[in-house]
Amino acid sequence: MNIVPRKFYLDDLFDNFLEGEASKMKCDIYEENNKYFIEIDIPGFTKEDIKIECNNGNLVISAEKIKKEEDNTSRKYIRRERVYGKYTRSFYLGDVDEDHIEAAFIDGILKLTIPKLEERNTKKYIEIK
Repeated sequence: MNIVPRKFYLDDLFDNFLEGEASKMKCDIYEENNKYFIEIDIPGFTKEDIKIECNNGNLVISAEKIKKEEDNTSRKYIRRERVYGKYTRSFYLGDVDEDHIEAAFIDGILKLTIPKLEERNTKKYIEIK
């Protein structure tokens, strides 16, 4: 018999406070066939809300949802959990082919395919005199 309730009133207030911005956009990154694959959960957003930027191997993904003004001011909310604002994740991927990055947003999941550039041998040995 469970006498103490599992969660007390307003317990989730502290959970949300401690939760970081990055936890809103959970991701998986893996490498296969000389490409990086990134899958990011961004539920509740549309593809128009999402911006992807790549500059010198730095990939920045941001999603912004702006709260619309409500016409019905007589509403008295009991609970509001849907959040509005801007969320950003950034990754350094190194030498990637920025011109051939592909992105798809399906069912709240952003999928990126990022081809890597051929590794260039830039190592130079210096002769000691």
